[in-house]
Order: sequence, then structure tokens, then C-alpha cells
Amino acid sequence: VNEGDNLDRYLMGRQFMVLALVFVENLCGHTMATDKPVLGMPLFVNKIFFDTGLGIFFMTAMIGKISAQVNASRCMLDYVNNWFAYFTFQVARLIEFSGLLHCCYPVQMAFAWASGQPLESKDKPRTIAQSIFFWSRVLMSAIILAYSFAVTLSALFQGKTTMWEGVPSWLSVILFFAFMAVVGMLEGMQIAFFAVSNMTEEERSKSPWAKRTCDVLFEGDGRNLPGFMIGRQMCVTLCFFIVARVTSVEIEEDEENIFGVPAGLQAFFNTGLLGALITTIAASITWQLVASAFPMAFLSTPLTYVLLRFCLFLEWTGLCQGAWVVARIHRKLARFKRDEVYVGTAEERAIHSISPNPSNLHDADYDVKPGHMYPGVPTFPPNFAMRMHTLDDIAELEKDLNNHKSDVENRLRDLEIEKERLMQGDQKA
Repeated sequence: VNEGDNLDRYLMGRQFMVLALVFVENLCGHTMATDKPVLGMPLFVNKIFFDTGLGIFFMTAMIGKISAQVNASRCMLDYVNNWFAYFTFQVARLIEFSGLLHCCYPVQMAFAWASGQPLESKDKPRTIAQSIFFWSRVLMSAIILAYSFAVTLSALFQGKTTMWEGVPSWLSVILFFAFMAVVGMLEGMQIAFFAVSNMTEEERSKSPWAKRTCDVLFEGDGRNLPGFMIGRQMCVTLCFFIVARVTSVEIEEDEENIFGVPAGLQAFFNTGLLGALITTIAASITWQLVASAFPMAFLSTPLTYVLLRFCLFLEWTGLCQGAWVVARIHRKLARFKRDEVYVGTAEERAIHSISPNPSNLHDADYDVKPGHMYPGVPTFPPNFAMRMHTLDDIAELEKDLNNHKSDVENRLRDLEIEKERLMQGDQKA
């Protein structure tokens, strides 16, 4: 992933994989007979969980997204130390290589240029043949995207989608663009938050709305940032399913195919993959590129503040707390171990000179470059080796963890004393 610009390629391919899987799940979970109870439960349960798609949303959010991120954030080495992770990475690269998403690259170049900073690339300069192949895929991607929009909008105006009954066509079109905009804002916000984390408070205070947003994001002990990431994942997943419901084409037996295409091509339209392609490019990647080039402008809107508050509210509700149970079960079954088991604690790595690449330390981990969708991947130096435990090592690690636990308890005790002192002062006032 650190070779050339493979990280950007993977992220582009991965984004389409995620959207395509969500659209396929929407088809799999689409109810066919709404008048039949499930597991003997009342019909209103069908309406709430199955007809609306909430059931498949909760399953995807807790099992397929949040729980996976919980384990991956704590057990990174074990999480990628398997053939399936390598297979997923290569499939994402293959999707990018196909050229389906190549129309994003001119957008990438344009926003990097507009930001006044050069587009950094780890790849070697393209040869003439490589340039011809590259730009031919850009043209192909633009044509496919335009045709996907034409098919989807035609189906929406004709009422030939899986949209809920009773919703007029004009409202379906409005919802299509509205939810794509919400998805785009949420996708860009995480990039913008990484970017502004390195700015000073004075720089973040240049815009009133950016200041309000950052004050909420970084207030207290910083728990709002991971809280936003969880709430954002819930909101994005829900929007994905709504967009999938809005854009998935559905043709009845006696209806004419979209643009009179053959039955085989119409069957492909019915999979919803055209909607997935549109959402990937127009509602995800493009917005991330905008946020990487202009993070402050992205945060200087009331909508960013409102969406941050909404995501924090979703996390606060606890609707997806079951993801922690799923994550624990998955971790036990897969026998994941924390990264410290292999590489030691940060203190141990410092002692043994096993530290990440200096170019990726601390602030550089969150150094978002214009035209790129995510910070770089930290790398270990050539002298890195997996940590081998002895009984003495385990005893030392237990001692370090207990010391850390003691420090946390002392800090909590000091905060409790300070809180009581402030409460007594307020009572006297």
C-alpha cells in the first residue's frame, strides 16, 4: 500500500466496493410480501424494520462497519495479517485500474491546483503510452458516469425505482440529490477534521462557524472526535441505504425498459450498481478531494456544525452499542491480539528504537495533502521485527499497564476533587 500512489488507488476502489455491497444488501433485504408476518411478530414490526430498511441498516452498521473498525483500530497487525485482507486490497486496486472511477482524477488535479499547492505523487512520471491509457480511461469513466445519471434520473421521473410507495417522482429526485449532498458532507468532514487538527486555535477562529465546529469537536478530553466517527458511520450507512432505495431501478413485467435497452442490460440496471457508481464519485470521492484542498472553507458552513451535532446525538443514543458485543465476539473467534503484544508499548519502542518512520510521526500522521483522500500510512523502519515475549517481558508489560491504570485512577480522583471544589464554590455564590 505504500508503493507509489497505491493508497489513493485502494481508497477509490474500496469506496466503490462499499457502496456496491450496500446496494446489493438493499436488494437482498428488500421485502417482497409486506402482508406476511416475520417470526410471528405483528405487521407493524414489518413496517418499522423491514419495509423501511432499518433492520438491514442496523445489521450492516453494527456487524459490517462499526465492529470491524473497533477491532481494526486496536488490532491493526492481526486484522491485516490474513489472505482475505490482501484479497480485498487487490480487488480494490483492480476496480481502480478498470477506469470506472478515473473521472475523479481531473477533479483531484483541479482542486490541488486551486489550493495553490502542487499535487504530490509517489509515482514515476507517466510515459506517453501510459498517459494515453490514463486519459482514455478518464474519458470512458466520464461517459459511463453521464450515462448512469441519465438512466437513474429517467427511472426516477418515471417512477421505476424501489422508492417507497406514495412518494412522488419529483420528491424522489430531490431526495436523491439531498441525501447525496449529506453523504458528501459527512465524507468530507472527516478529512477536514484531520486537516484542522494541526491548525492553531487562532487559525481555526477565522470563521465563526469553523470555530463553533472545532470547539465542539475538541472540547473536553477530545472524546467528541471518536464519538463523531461512530455517529458519522451510522448516518452515512443510513444515507447509503436510502440512496440505494431511491436509485435502484425496478421494472414491472408489463413496463418498457429504460431507453428501450435489451432485457440483459436492464437486468444489470436493476442491480443498482449505476447508483453505487454515481454515489461513489459524486457523493463521496469528489467531496473528500474538496475537503482535502479547502478544509477551512468546508468547515465554515452551518451545515457542518449541524451534522456534527447530529452525529454526536446518534452516537449518544446508543442505538449501535451492540457493535461492541459483535466486535468482542469477532475478536475472540479470530484470536486477534492488541498491537502492543507484537510491537510493545510506545515506551518500549522508543527504548529499542522501534519507532515509526520519522516522516509519519505525530502531526504527520494527520497531514492531509490537497488532492488526497486520507493521510499517509505510517511505516516501520528496516530494523523493525515482531516482538517476542518472554516471562520477563510479560511481567514488565503488566507493570507498565498497571502503572498506566494507576495514573488514570489518580487523574480521575483529582478531577473529582476539583469538581467538588467548583460545586462548593457555586453553592456559596
